[in-house]
Amino acid sequence: MATGPNDINDQPEEPQGNGQQPEGAETGGLDQELDEILAQAEVDLDSLPLDEQVRLLKTRLEKSQSETADQLDAAQRAQAEMANFKRRTDEDRIANSKYANSRLISNILPVLEELDLATGHAEKQAEGQTAGNASLLEGIKLIQRKLTGVLESEGVAAIEGVGLMFNPLEHEAVGTEESTEIEPGYITQILRPGFRLHDRVIRPAQVMVARAPQE
Repeated sequence: MATGPNDINDQPEEPQGNGQQPEGAETGGLDQELDEILAQAEVDLDSLPLDEQVRLLKTRLEKSQSETADQLDAAQRAQAEMANFKRRTDEDRIANSKYANSRLISNILPVLEELDLATGHAEKQAEGQTAGNASLLEGIKLIQRKLTGVLESEGVAAIEGVGLMFNPLEHEAVGTEESTEIEPGYITQILRPGFRLHDRVIRPAQVMVARAPQE
């Protein structure tokens, strides 16, 4: 028998959603299960015997003490690291302030060297000088002394050389020369003075080093 377009299909309709529960219902079930697990983990001390209560309290106390000790150790380590960081920062700040003007001083040193050469040359020609030339030489020496004083006040000191053992950290060997008065390896003369700023060499001294005479 043919059916019309208005006939009703006798088959039952399938539920929508492919048989899956709504997402909210699944999340609620997980939360409920988690609450049940947490509730089972809580132990009622009053329901336990006295010895079990003591054992459980002792276990909780030991755990609490262990956690407290770990937190105290972490706090002490953090405090020590902060103290070390502050110390390193202070050391860097002091070092930077000590050597902040090292570049300027290095540029002034050649001027001082030229003054030394000028005064030394003028003193060699002192004979027959007029009063005006002598006054000019004294003025140059005065400038030289003032400039040396300024550098010394900033922590600049000349590097010693003649008669001392050659030190590659402070001296630059330009050559060697035979000497019977100075032992080999020791400095015989300084060709260009060297300087240090506090405990740091800013310009090594150029020197000649003694060697044993050839037979």
